[in-house]
Amino acid sequence: MVIAAALAGYMVSRQLARGAPTVIAATALPTPRAVAAFALTDHLGEPFDNAALTRGPSLLFFGFTHCPDVCPTTLALLAQLRGDPALQSLQLLFVTVDPGRDDQQSMRNYVNAFGGGIIGLRGPDAALEPLLASLGAARSVEPRAGAAYAVDHSAALYYINARGAMSAVITPPLDLAAVRADLAALVASGH
Repeated sequence: MVIAAALAGYMVSRQLARGAPTVIAATALPTPRAVAAFALTDHLGEPFDNAALTRGPSLLFFGFTHCPDVCPTTLALLAQLRGDPALQSLQLLFVTVDPGRDDQQSMRNYVNAFGGGIIGLRGPDAALEPLLASLGAARSVEPRAGAAYAVDHSAALYYINARGAMSAVITPPLDLAAVRADLAALVASGH
């Protein structure tokens, strides 16, 4: 019985391993998870929804233009990924969690500051919530004195395959070489 149980465990682990590529910094989901229906607008004013996720694999990051540290650092890392030939099909997506301050012009200026190639997305809170929830991302708004407020958010990168399903999450700290290797493996596997 012990041998049979060990053999069964081995077979299950091999089956799970077959579903996801080997990655270093990312956590690949054994089975990609559907992304909830959403409808946002890109930094050029064009609609962006679930259908746009099927144009190719995507790497999505939630942040905001007034973010003092994590967001610019992460977008700088995303900008460095653009030149990798193995990642040419990868859509780089920056979704604001502060739509009250981040209008279309702010988003355009912000993503263009990183050299282009990053798609800035925004929408009202009601449109943003399903996307946040389906990816397991968090956002909180903390009131401050007067009309000021602070925004906290998840700092993970979400890999969405070309079928529009989330298949991996990359959590900080983000190492460029490890992220690049993981994304190349994910893109090549189609996972």
